[in-house]
Amino acid sequence: MSSSTTARTARRRTLRVAAAALIATAGLSLTACSGSDSTGTKAAATSQATTSQSATNQSATSGTDMGMAAAESKAGVAAKGSSPARTQPLPDSSKAQISKLGEQHYRVKIVNRGAVLATLEANGKDTGLDANGMYVVLTLDGQVHAWMGGEHQGPGTFKLAGGWTAKVTKVGELHYRAQIIGHDGVVGTLDANQHDTGGVANGVYIVLSAGGVISSHL
Repeated sequence: MSSSTTARTARRRTLRVAAAALIATAGLSLTACSGSDSTGTKAAATSQATTSQSATNQSATSGTDMGMAAAESKAGVAAKGSSPARTQPLPDSSKAQISKLGEQHYRVKIVNRGAVLATLEANGKDTGLDANGMYVVLTLDGQVHAWMGGEHQGPGTFKLAGGWTAKVTKVGELHYRAQIIGHDGVVGTLDANQHDTGGVANGVYIVLSAGGVISSHL
């Protein structure tokens, strides 16, 4: 082999080695860039997941707080609507549950063994009820007075407790009126129109039913 041929062969080998080295270097550069992109992608994904979780937690916390606030607000409205009921025993072994609804405004539920038998409401004036022979007066200041017996069937004129006289007249169907008369004449009138009523005359409690029954108690 001539010296020129030998030189050409050596140059080809040198070029192949250089090319191989260049390819290897390019491969390393691509791998490094690929690794860097992957790390950045993972970091971005992690950041997004953290942000999303934070938003979810914040939303959940906010919803809970709003729910609690709403519950407290409802409780506050309920508390303002009426005062807690107080209980008073009645002559027939039932109980009166008395609630204050407002100024001179009270409601009584007559309850026996968990069942509500009757309800009466005094709003700005006294009221009364004939509960099957038990007579109940609820005053405008929330006092309950109940008794049994002492009834008279109207129409007619009857003596009441405390020296009063009642003149009971029938006005219409389930509508009776009673004039309460003292030494100086008529001092008051009870009007039971489709429902019972009641009142207080100088410490004497009086009930007039829509059926014309009147009863009093001192």
